[in-house]
Amino acid sequence: MLIYNTLSRQKKEFVPLENRKVKMYVCGITAYDYCHIGHARSTVVFDVLVRYLRHLGYNVTFVRNFTDIDDKIINRANEENLSAEQVAEKYIAAFYEDMDRLGILRADIEPRATDHIREMISLVQVLEQKGFAYSTLSGDVYFRVRRMDHYGRLSGRNIEELQSGSRVLPGEEKEDPLDFALWKSSKPGEPAWESPWGPGRPGWHLECSAMSEKYLGIPFDIHGGGEDLAFPHHENEMAQSEAAYGREFVRYWVHNGFVRVNAEKMSKSLGNFITIRDILSGFHPQVLRFFLLTKHYRSPLDYSTQYLLETEKAVHRVYSTIFSLEKELSKTKWSKVQDFPQVEEEIQNIQDRWNQAMDDDLNTAEAIGYLFSLTRLANRMVEDKAFRKSESGREIMGRILRVLETWGRVLGVFNHPCGEFLDELKSIRCRRSNIDPEKVESLIQERQAARKKKDFALGDQLRDELAKMGIEVMDTPEGARWDFA
Repeated sequence: MLIYNTLSRQKKEFVPLENRKVKMYVCGITAYDYCHIGHARSTVVFDVLVRYLRHLGYNVTFVRNFTDIDDKIINRANEENLSAEQVAEKYIAAFYEDMDRLGILRADIEPRATDHIREMISLVQVLEQKGFAYSTLSGDVYFRVRRMDHYGRLSGRNIEELQSGSRVLPGEEKEDPLDFALWKSSKPGEPAWESPWGPGRPGWHLECSAMSEKYLGIPFDIHGGGEDLAFPHHENEMAQSEAAYGREFVRYWVHNGFVRVNAEKMSKSLGNFITIRDILSGFHPQVLRFFLLTKHYRSPLDYSTQYLLETEKAVHRVYSTIFSLEKELSKTKWSKVQDFPQVEEEIQNIQDRWNQAMDDDLNTAEAIGYLFSLTRLANRMVEDKAFRKSESGREIMGRILRVLETWGRVLGVFNHPCGEFLDELKSIRCRRSNIDPEKVESLIQERQAARKKKDFALGDQLRDELAKMGIEVMDTPEGARWDFA
């Protein structure tokens, strides 16, 4: 398997430090607000990476942290008249609600910053002893960036470039504008912990260095997060960790690309800040999850309602295919003995290409293309009478179904009972379109009654009325079915 390493700027064969074991750390949320679509993309990307590594037979230890103390949390606590702890608990609970709906697996270890103050203080003390950190009269502690010769190599920045955009803010006691906070002295009324430098709290970058070392050891295999974390967060993590421990921090740095909303960068100032809850009020979680995988994880992803509508139709097609396969396989009679070696070869070719796509830096976009190749093949088989009646054809349909189920487990989709999902999707689309499903059922019954009386003019009129609502009626041996066109 190849993985793109942000540090080396190239794809490299993934070779873990220990045979068949993977140690992976991904930065979690700062718990001060509801999760937005950018959080959804990052969480889904690394969820699929964990699923795929386990699919390949690796024993993965996955750590994802929660930042539960931060300036943003303190500000939100003041706004909502709550304690910082209450704010963090509220939004961590909301994170779980959102991610459970998206089918995100829980990490093996989910540490919180406030439970690891002792480890962070010890790390700062080591950095002080080695001359990489210094304290100020006010009780702040800073990291000496210029002591690290290779600072900036993860994000591709150099010291001169960084210096030109840096300045010391009023009240700061930095030796150098580039230095960053390891420990912050507390202000009146803020949460604080005792330390050798007085009451205060850790800097944001410190927690991930301390917690990853505690649970995974240094070095570990994969450190992940959004592209926006490469600088300064991950750059500073790497600097302080390698300074403290004197060795490589991480083998593979993996970052996912940004989400743009209607071709613009998402931000509250632009009024295009979209939470997961906003989206799931009008779309099924499986649709959002699948949409987030339709582009390569390192590429920018453009979000729009139109793209979600297109994805919804695609997800509907796959579920309908699985439903058709299950229906055919539930039948107990077949009569012909006929082999289909070309179909077997075609399936194997599609499987091989899917594996190659996923092995090539987790290229879910390409893999999804092969998923649709397989569903198109399955639909051809279901429509072929000779194929359906052959024992060999039945075995091939079973194989296709098993492959789709396996791919679904890796991608975290197509894992709902088909009939149940299609009904849920129909209900969601009715709400979104302000269509009363009872009215649709009533019109269909009227149409059926008209057809029974051979009043085909009325039947056609009712069908046209349904079509204007975007409803398609399918006449089947089991009776009329309807769905959105």
